[in-house]
Amino acid sequence: MNEHLYAVIMAGGGGTRLWPLSRRSRPKQMLTITGDKTLFQIAVDRLFGLLTPEQIYIVTVEDQARELQKQKPEIPVENFLIEPMPKGTASVVALAAQAIQLKDPQAVMVVLTADHYIQNVKHFHHLISCGMQIAQEGYLVTLGIEPLFPATGYGYIQRGNQLGEHVGLPYYQVLKFKEKPNEDLALEFIERGDHDWNSGMFFWRADRILEEIARHMPELYKKIEIIQKAWTSDSKQKVLQANWQEINPETIDYGIMEKADRVACIPARNLGWNDVGSWDSLFDVMPVDGKGNITLAEDVFLEDTSDSLIVSENPMRKFIATIGIENIVIVDTPDALLVCKKTDTQKVKQVVDFLKKEGCQQLL
Repeated sequence: MNEHLYAVIMAGGGGTRLWPLSRRSRPKQMLTITGDKTLFQIAVDRLFGLLTPEQIYIVTVEDQARELQKQKPEIPVENFLIEPMPKGTASVVALAAQAIQLKDPQAVMVVLTADHYIQNVKHFHHLISCGMQIAQEGYLVTLGIEPLFPATGYGYIQRGNQLGEHVGLPYYQVLKFKEKPNEDLALEFIERGDHDWNSGMFFWRADRILEEIARHMPELYKKIEIIQKAWTSDSKQKVLQANWQEINPETIDYGIMEKADRVACIPARNLGWNDVGSWDSLFDVMPVDGKGNITLAEDVFLEDTSDSLIVSENPMRKFIATIGIENIVIVDTPDALLVCKKTDTQKVKQVVDFLKKEGCQQLL
């Protein structure tokens, strides 16, 4: 049933949102913060039972590819597609689509990320199967997540009329993709009842997405055409490198999804989804103690401490003591220490931006 289905896992992230634990050389998908496996390993494992390793493609950058291959050796080496440099998700999708189309002209792609947490795997498989069927009708399909609170850290999708139903799952016309809102606007989205969180997960036929890229991003399509013609030749790497440098960075949302006509949304309910996009999001996916604390450290003393996160990755096994604090995040690494309110963890990006401006490459 799924012989023409292929998963593309985008795994080339720069590793800033969980700084200082996450770095360029070890982005969050390589961390084991939610258990014994990395988020990347979990992302691959939850596809098994639905897809074979040969049907799973990984798009990443060269300095991360070797470690990812070590973490998931069952994925064929040729299924690791290496970006010469990051150019945004539109180019990632285009690169994967042309490679998969060469292998299977009837291919349907499900595009995923390597750093999401999904609790209900059985329902996730059902959503993928339904998304595949809707995509075969020619739609570009996005997976929306039922908003559980007025989040300001996610983009939103506004739904229009219902287009149909597949195995009990309704799917809708997409009216608009919306940027991360402020709190008042996010609350308005929730109250309206026609907005979902943008999960960044998509379904489409490989030929359909390439068709849309040709229409809306012709310069990218020209480069991908050249790359595809050389894909099975000895000059593949040389051609890829030369043309990739000339691609303008763009996201698939801006470049294609906001402009295409046949765009559908499947609202996902009870999926247990989280993009683990900031330190406070760990409270949604990890168990807490009796006072609401998460402790990812060996030597700690917590006194009158509640609703706080303490993380330590320090080979010196530094002893950490907290007294009389609540709603605080503490992340200790050998060369950096982060202390902030739980409600301010989205501002970690400001620290990373500062370090970039100051040229502190060793801390990035």
